[in-house]
Amino acid sequence: MSSVEFVKVPTLRSVEEFRGALERLAIDIPCEDPVEVGTCAPLAQPIQILGRTVSNRFCIQPMEGWDGTPDGRPSELTARRWRRFGASGAGLIWGCEAVAVRHDGRANPRQLMLTSETSAAIAQLREELVRSASESYRPPDGVPSRAQSPLIGLQLTHSGRFSRPNDRDRPEPVIAYHHPILDRRVNIGPDYPTITDGEIRRLIDCYAEAAKLAQQCGFDFVDLKHCHGYLGHELLSAHTRPGPYGGSLENRTRFLRELVEAVRSSAPGLGIAVRVSVFDIVPYEPDPSRSTPGKLGPGVPSDYCDAVPYLYGFGVDPEQPTEIDLSEPLAVFAILQELGLTLVNVTAGSPYYSHHIQRPALYPPSDGYQPPEDPLVGVARLLHAARYIKEVYPEFVLVGTGYTYLQEYLPNVAQGAVRSGWTDIVGIGRMALSYPDIIADCLAGHPLDRKRICRTFSDCTTAPRAGIVSGCYPLDEHYRRSTHAHALQVAKDALKRRLGG
Repeated sequence: MSSVEFVKVPTLRSVEEFRGALERLAIDIPCEDPVEVGTCAPLAQPIQILGRTVSNRFCIQPMEGWDGTPDGRPSELTARRWRRFGASGAGLIWGCEAVAVRHDGRANPRQLMLTSETSAAIAQLREELVRSASESYRPPDGVPSRAQSPLIGLQLTHSGRFSRPNDRDRPEPVIAYHHPILDRRVNIGPDYPTITDGEIRRLIDCYAEAAKLAQQCGFDFVDLKHCHGYLGHELLSAHTRPGPYGGSLENRTRFLRELVEAVRSSAPGLGIAVRVSVFDIVPYEPDPSRSTPGKLGPGVPSDYCDAVPYLYGFGVDPEQPTEIDLSEPLAVFAILQELGLTLVNVTAGSPYYSHHIQRPALYPPSDGYQPPEDPLVGVARLLHAARYIKEVYPEFVLVGTGYTYLQEYLPNVAQGAVRSGWTDIVGIGRMALSYPDIIADCLAGHPLDRKRICRTFSDCTTAPRAGIVSGCYPLDEHYRRSTHAHALQVAKDALKRRLGG
């Protein structure tokens, strides 16, 4: 299927036309009209999370800017993004971006890092977010006006296989096991060392120290990141790793369990949450037979014929690795329940090898494959995964993902998903770069600003892959008029020439 056959969401003129598009694609997701406002509106309902009352059902997801300082402090661009997220109206802020717990775990040389040297700057960043939230609060109709302080977390991470702490062009992978496809992607051979058990235990100590610093900075909780191909996620799929951190599911979840124990010991009373990729898929790559000058072909599964059963994924059917199997992810939720964790952000896949699964988009990053399916199918897959988990484990507070691609109809589906119990909280990711206050507009019943709605042009991903700070270059005037915009265009033109365009 070529992209011209896909539904163009901006061309749909009404909720009825959007529903018709879903029907043609055989997609079943709730879509309500009208979107309600006021004290009884589903999206304006408060919810208890980690002992706090959160004022509504929206969450800002982590969106990295690649714009910190070399030593891991925020820049003014970082602060601007956090202020905008604070002003969004969201009741829950999932950390604004991933923060590395030590230098070798940074995904890029400009990623934030939480250490004793950087903690004061990151505490100030949080204070700016809180101040922005207070100054910008707009209550829904019928709700008394009062300053709101969102529940604010900090996502702690080690980038593992995708670490590039010193030079964006030089991978410095920290791997849990050898992967027959992904090893080639980061140019490592069979003799490349895996992280040792002792190094994993020392890394757990780094997480515990970072969590203690996060608590001192005033954060309400930390997210022990287990998604998108980074180290925590990779350990969940370490079927082939020997020793206490690989093989059985008990061993593959040992890192998570020991992290929770260490954080609780280091930072008593600090909330703990987990963002987890609940399903994966075999890595995808562009189909060379359907590439055209200047444009890569649609994504196709990488050759895995020599790797069946496919013991390199989590939430994957090992006999059919393009298919989801949620049996192990559900078992992980049982473990989280035993650990006393209640707040989970449900995502999937990885932007490094399956971006259509993790981040449905009509326009992929410039170096990415074209979508192999209508992106609305990817949205439905994410929503249904969260729905299924919520049905099995209703006591968890779930944050759902995949909503940005719905564009004008995000509020309609968000309301339907919350009212129907598919999710508790609606997570907003890329949309928060172009239009963070879509949340406040939705809650207040204001018409959406169509000129600011994210159309998934993916420049926010193309830019950092070219070593340029991330942001919404098409729709955010601040970035569109910046010197970074010119550098991005130069990089895109150069890539197009390399692809024969």
